[in-house]
Amino acid sequence: MPTFVDQTKIEVQAGKGGDGMVAFRHEKYVPNGGPAGGDGGRGGSIIFVADSGLRTLMDFRYRRKFKADNGENGRIKSQYGRGAKDLYLKVPVGTTVYDFETGEVIGDLVENKQELVVAHGGRGGRGNIHFATSVNTAPEIAENGEPGEDRVLRLELKMLADVGLVGFPSVGKSTLLSVVTKAKPKIASYSFTTLTPNLGMVILPDGRDFSMADLPGLIEGASQGVGLGIQFLRHIERTKVILHLVSMDPNNGREAIEDYHTIRNELASYDQDLSKKRELIVATQMDIPGSEEKLAEFKKALKAEDNNEPVYAISSVTHKGVDKLMQDAATLVEEVEKQKQEEPKVTQKTREYKYQAPKKNEFTVEKVGDHEYVVKGAGLERLVQMTNLDHQDGIMRLARKLKNLGVDDALRAKGAVDGDDVAIGDFSFEFVQ
Repeated sequence: MPTFVDQTKIEVQAGKGGDGMVAFRHEKYVPNGGPAGGDGGRGGSIIFVADSGLRTLMDFRYRRKFKADNGENGRIKSQYGRGAKDLYLKVPVGTTVYDFETGEVIGDLVENKQELVVAHGGRGGRGNIHFATSVNTAPEIAENGEPGEDRVLRLELKMLADVGLVGFPSVGKSTLLSVVTKAKPKIASYSFTTLTPNLGMVILPDGRDFSMADLPGLIEGASQGVGLGIQFLRHIERTKVILHLVSMDPNNGREAIEDYHTIRNELASYDQDLSKKRELIVATQMDIPGSEEKLAEFKKALKAEDNNEPVYAISSVTHKGVDKLMQDAATLVEEVEKQKQEEPKVTQKTREYKYQAPKKNEFTVEKVGDHEYVVKGAGLERLVQMTNLDHQDGIMRLARKLKNLGVDDALRAKGAVDGDDVAIGDFSFEFVQ
C-alpha cells in the first residue's frame, strides 16, 4: 500500500515565448524587399488535470520542479516560430492548489478531467515586420519572447467521500469500514490506529452506493493541531454526511456524552464550521457487556440537552444495526445532494488562474552606491527582458520607452548625473542626461 501523501510543495515554470526575428528580404526581383522577420511562438503553459484514478500526491514527492518548453524563435521570410506544447500534470480529484508565497487559492480540482492553468506560457516576441514605419522602412527592431510564469505552489489533497467516519481513536471506525466495504484498513487497539484516511465503497442491496472514508481519530485540541489535528480535519470538509461514532465500551474510562461534545467542539473550532454538516450519531461496540447501560445514560444526557436526534446502536462484530445505519446514511446523502443541486451554481470544466499583471509604470529607484542606482518594477523588468539589445534600433526604442515612463526623471530626482551606472534586472547602462 503506497504511503498517503496529502500535501506537497512544487515549482512550475511555464515556457518562454520565442524571440522575434530581425531579417530582410533579399530577392532578385524584389528591389524594395523590406523587413521579413517573423514572430516567435508562444511558450508552453502548465495545466493540472484532475484524474479520478489517482489517490495520492505521491507523483510529486520526488520530483518538485516542472518546466514547459519554450516557443520557437521567429524565422526569415516572415515565418512565425512554432508554439510550444502545453505541459499537462495529473493530480488526484480533490486537490486544492495554493500560491506558496501568498497562500492565495489558485483553484480547486473537484471533478474528473477538470483542468486548471497554473502557469501561463510567455507570448512570442514580435519580428521586425511589425516595426516598419514611413520614417523607418528598414527597422532593426525585434522583441524577445515574454518570460513564462514561474510559481511555487502548495498542493493539498482533501479526500472526496460521501460519508466520513469521525470520533475518538479506537471507537470502531476502521472496523465498521472493513465490514461495510471491501477496504482493508490496518486495525489495532491503540490510539491513532489510523494514520492515513482509508476510502471504500458501500454497495447496498437496493442498488444504491456511496463512498465512505475512515478518518483518523480526533482528540481534544485537534483543531489547533494537537495529535493528528488539522492534518486530517481538512478531509472532513468535503464529506456530505458525518457518521459520528461514540464508543459504548463501559471500560474505556470516558463519558460518552463528553466524547460526543469534544468531537463536536473540534469540528466547530476548525476554520470551516464542520459542525453544520448533517450527521448521524452512532453508538458503537454494543457487543461489550455493560454497553446497553452506557447507551441508556448517553441517550438520557442527549435528551436533557434537547437533542432528539436518533442514536444508531451497532456492533461491527455481530453486525447488529449496521444495515439500517447504511440505508439511512444513503438516504441522507441523497437529501444533501438534492439540496446541493437546487443551489444556484456556475460550473466550468476549465478554471484558469488569472494572472494580475503589474502596471508597467509602477517602479522604484534606489541608490545603492555613490554612483549606482537600481530601478525595480516587474513591468519594467519584463520590458527589458523582451527588448532585443543586439541592434541599435532596439536599444534606442528601449531608451525612448524608459523616458516616456518617467524613469529618467525619477533617476534625476534621486540625484543621478551623467556617467552613473543604472541597473534594471540583468540589464545595466550608463545614465546620460
